[in-house]
Amino acid sequence: MPRRRATDPPRRSRSPRKPYYVVTHTPSIAAGDSLADRLEALLPQTQCTKCGFDGCRPYAEAMAAGEAASNRCPPGGAEGVVRLSALLGVAPQPLDPERGIEQPRTVARIDESLCIGCTLCIQACPVDAIVGAAKQMHTVLPDWCTGCDLCVAPCPVDCIAMIPVTGAKTGWAAWSQEQADIAHVRHLARRERLVRERAENDARLAAKAAAKLEALQAESAASEAEQAAQARKKAIIQAAIERARQKAAAAKPRNTENVSPAVQAQIDAAEARRARLGIGTAQPEADHADHADGADHADRADDPADTGSQNKNDDSNPPR
Repeated sequence: MPRRRATDPPRRSRSPRKPYYVVTHTPSIAAGDSLADRLEALLPQTQCTKCGFDGCRPYAEAMAAGEAASNRCPPGGAEGVVRLSALLGVAPQPLDPERGIEQPRTVARIDESLCIGCTLCIQACPVDAIVGAAKQMHTVLPDWCTGCDLCVAPCPVDCIAMIPVTGAKTGWAAWSQEQADIAHVRHLARRERLVRERAENDARLAAKAAAKLEALQAESAASEAEQAAQARKKAIIQAAIERARQKAAAAKPRNTENVSPAVQAQIDAAEARRARLGIGTAQPEADHADHADGADHADRADDPADTGSQNKNDDSNPPR
């Protein structure tokens, strides 16, 4: 390889590969944000539920309502307690030991030689950081993993281990604001995906049931026994269609099940929040993890048009 001369033009440096979610600046808390919004922005967004609530947003709402103390977040550690207490105007307390201890950040690792492809870890991950399909090997995307360890307990073969990756650094010293912002966006994207998949699955099952009913009505029954069997099948299918219709009529747009008005407002404001955070998505890579999880869940609901068994679960159950 020839040596470079002083007169040669400088080499072009390779630009680093962009992450799947790009944060262009540190987010600022908008003046119109509620107290729950501001508290949520101070949480690490690991969605670990160690605080006793189902994610960072419910914990923020509980603190804003005066129903929870500011010392229940082990991933945020002592610094996180100070941040939350300052916003709430209360004196910081030591981290509640019942909620865990402050420790180095960990990342899930799957022993692929033991993985049986059950998909239970995929269903448990709050940020879609696990890729795999039913009866196929699963793997963790370490850059997306928040270290929540929610995937460990469901694994039936104990093939998941939590590996420390930050040395002696703990709390916010082991987790950046940029990582928190990315985790938050991925969590919201997962929630939206589950709602979308549920709607698509319900529509698919309703269309199949309607087609089955139409075919059944076109059949001719000669004997009384055949007529009775045909009537029974029609009743089963019509009941399933009616349940799906009532469920769709009761559903609220862009909502998830059993959420508070504050969480609904958060979902409605997701696009504005992304714009304020300066976060964009690169669709192909993000969809890779989403499709791996979605392919596993899409056909889990029982078919209302299947009249061979009346002991199945509710046909409109969503993917878990």
